[in-house]
Amino acid sequence: MEKKRLFSGIQPSGKITLGNYLGSISNWIGLQDEFDCLFSVVDLHAITVPQVAKELRENTLLLLAQYLACGIDPQKSTVFIQSHVPAHAELSWVLNTMTYMGELSRMTQYKDKSKKSSDNLNAGLFTYPVLMAADILLYNTDLVPIGADQKQHLELARDLAIRFNGRYSDTFTVPEGYFPPIAARVMSLQEPTKKMSKSDSNENGFISLLDTEDVIVKKIKRAVTDSEGVVRYSTEQPGIKNLLEIYSKMTSESIEDIVARYEGRGYGDFKADTAEVVAQGLRPIREKAEELLKDKAYLDEVYRDGAQRANSMAGKMLRKVFKKVGFIPRSI
Repeated sequence: MEKKRLFSGIQPSGKITLGNYLGSISNWIGLQDEFDCLFSVVDLHAITVPQVAKELRENTLLLLAQYLACGIDPQKSTVFIQSHVPAHAELSWVLNTMTYMGELSRMTQYKDKSKKSSDNLNAGLFTYPVLMAADILLYNTDLVPIGADQKQHLELARDLAIRFNGRYSDTFTVPEGYFPPIAARVMSLQEPTKKMSKSDSNENGFISLLDTEDVIVKKIKRAVTDSEGVVRYSTEQPGIKNLLEIYSKMTSESIEDIVARYEGRGYGDFKADTAEVVAQGLRPIREKAEELLKDKAYLDEVYRDGAQRANSMAGKMLRKVFKKVGFIPRSI
């Protein structure tokens, strides 16, 4: 029986956070045996905000190294850099002509960014969800791992697949969201009612996979808690709740067992132990990423091989799309 296809990607900002790891990447690892997986470094998406060219190149390789260090296996999965597959941009243009302005203007992320700043409201930021739809539809993707903040984008991809199929005949697979059995929504260490974000201006709010053990310990010790002094899993104690979920996800222990262990003990012991668990858990990933970054030839081999495989798959779909919309087949 043919495996279902799964696609996901992360922008190369240079920092994969603990939230990215626990909420997404750690779940991807086990999916590689179950599904035909494609994991992309989505650098085309990254340039919707101004980038320093040298830093973007460095961050792209850095993200690729972190993918591999976390356990993504290029022998099992197709791992590639988005801009190395021109079909993403080409399919995006075709889908742009079938996407309504109203659909894009209702996108929550665009509206949020519009309110924050009008300095960089470029067309790419507005049509970003169409490129995301192209990423997904290009590979006849069955499943897309998503969080709550990405449901709108998946819905647009589904709508565009159905719209194209209705106009030109069945072409695209209509993708479904994939929700892992155990998902972690890691919150900011400084504002535990908000999601942990790599774009947080306060570096104490997030933990990067490349943070040293000393930095991780300091950040968790500085994590905002409360004045109750009791380790309890409660929405009324969001800081402690967040740390309990991190501890549980890193160790696979139940939250109930962790809470019982700290009965009658203060936050100091609990924070110190949580910091130790996270620091030790992330150390192999950091060390492996650092090792991979020294072997540029291997990283080059990985992304070239991944691009070759991705281009082969994408090219078949793009030829089909171009024929259906009426383009004359390419001679080259």
